[in-house]
Amino acid sequence: MKKLVILLSMVMLFMTGCSITKLDDTDIGKNMKTILSQNNKMYNVYYSGYKYYLPKGISFVNKDDYNAVLSDSHGNKYYMFVDAISYYYKIDNTYKVNSNSHYSKIINYNDKSGYIQIDEVNEKYFIQFVYNYVKIEGYVDKNELASCVNNMSYILRSVKFNRTIVESLVGEDVSEYKEENFSLFKADASTESFLDVVERTETDAYRKDLEDEKIELDY
Repeated sequence: MKKLVILLSMVMLFMTGCSITKLDDTDIGKNMKTILSQNNKMYNVYYSGYKYYLPKGISFVNKDDYNAVLSDSHGNKYYMFVDAISYYYKIDNTYKVNSNSHYSKIINYNDKSGYIQIDEVNEKYFIQFVYNYVKIEGYVDKNELASCVNNMSYILRSVKFNRTIVESLVGEDVSEYKEENFSLFKADASTESFLDVVERTETDAYRKDLEDEKIELDY
């Protein structure tokens, strides 16, 4: 019987691929390392040129080919931007750690690079998280900071580009569209401009316009 239990345990470990790792409620750096260093093979969002995975509890408020507004189970909004042009040209990460920020770190895992910068603004925390040519921004309370960064890490880790398709898109309308958003990927992105976006998306008129467009993922 003992041998059978050991054998079943080994089979379960093999089937899951890894042991379950408990994430810390406050240690952002440790959690990012745990999540980003793992390979992802799950996808539930597909676009022309790339795909990614949204974890359970995250839903679309609005989306198009390269921008998306997401919402978590606590009502926090995430603003996601996919920079296919920078991916195509393999633009280097030039971010420098900001000692004046609440948290600032250069990130490199699995041949993918990026950075995270968190600044305290009006008693909340403004997150800029860039990884693998994708940026997610958020504005959250302190007690939800770690869980939001975890969600962002899962999403950013999963993004996978199809270079053949991206090459076919460069030079068409998508390049003109991306040029308008290219500045959003600079490390000196304006906190004020982001908060303007947050304020606009929180208005009753904006929410009414999106009411019929809200999309829930099927798992």
